[in-house]
Amino acid sequence: MTHDASRAGRRGFLGATAFGAALAGAPRAHAQARDGASPMAAAADPVITRRIGRTGQTVTALGLGTFLTYDLMPGDRRDGLREVLRRYVAGGGRLIDTSPLYGSAEVNAGAFLAGLPEAAEVFVANKIWSTGAFLGDESHALASLEQSRLRLWRATIDLMQCHSLVNAPVILPLLQAWKREGLIRHVGVTHHETAAQEELARIVEGGGVDVVQTNYSIFSRGAESRLLPAAAERGVGVLVNLPLEKARLMRVVEGRPLPAFAREFGATSWAQFFLKWAMGHPAVTCVLCGTADPEHAADNAQALRGPLPDQAMRRRMVAHMETIPGFGDVGRMPWYPGKEGMYQGLIRASQARARARLLP
Repeated sequence: MTHDASRAGRRGFLGATAFGAALAGAPRAHAQARDGASPMAAAADPVITRRIGRTGQTVTALGLGTFLTYDLMPGDRRDGLREVLRRYVAGGGRLIDTSPLYGSAEVNAGAFLAGLPEAAEVFVANKIWSTGAFLGDESHALASLEQSRLRLWRATIDLMQCHSLVNAPVILPLLQAWKREGLIRHVGVTHHETAAQEELARIVEGGGVDVVQTNYSIFSRGAESRLLPAAAERGVGVLVNLPLEKARLMRVVEGRPLPAFAREFGATSWAQFFLKWAMGHPAVTCVLCGTADPEHAADNAQALRGPLPDQAMRRRMVAHMETIPGFGDVGRMPWYPGKEGMYQGLIRASQARARARLLP
């Protein structure tokens, strides 16, 4: 296998035997060392990193997402989420993606980061969603920036993204001005739907953004047609969201063994299988994966070690998934199937109130 990535030191496998530079196949759950890493961590391969071509910034190829998973109600216990971030960072991960729109996620991310010795090493990707009180009004965006700086306790935000293309003609020039002023280091734009990828590609092709964030997975491969090539050509970093399709891919393969060929690129769980598939595209900079389970965070982090699948192997991985019943129906499944009631925070409470108002 080949992978177009640089390397830096990082965390271990969940206990597998060496197979050249790869891991041998193994179940997802293994005994963990006290710090969340495998006892083999010291001998493990270095972490996979990628470089944002326009700026030269290096980031780890796996990031921690916070949508829903990091949203709790005020007063709820946060120990588990704090441990998720600790496990991710202990594994060598150094990028977290959040937003003021993610309920209490931004507050939680800032609080947990503040308690980490490695906090200064963590690249923070944040977002602005602002329409203003009238066309061209920047006051709401400015208030959002100041709130984020306080919540994350950072004078400079590493990456500020125009959230879901909202008010992009106003927000993107504002972000570019903030970059010149030193308030942010990178300008980005995001969306989580395939239908938005043409617009994202036009923005990338027009220049002015350092990073684009899009949905991309072994199931949703639309970004390959225009967006990923455009980003690669212009040195624009690519953050990937929904690599596990909000746990829908995990439901499809539930109870199924990993294919034997997964050991060729070091995947020891289905989560690593899907994460490494997305990371294997040479245009992808960082794959964002959220979880509220510390064990899953530790398992996911193993995708940052060992080889990545090359293009031939990635095609083989797709072909294998196409033989699994239900794979073609992933797009019609609800998010987090079988996990209704999970992630009960400010967002879910607000949605429940909105639904209640519609009742007769």
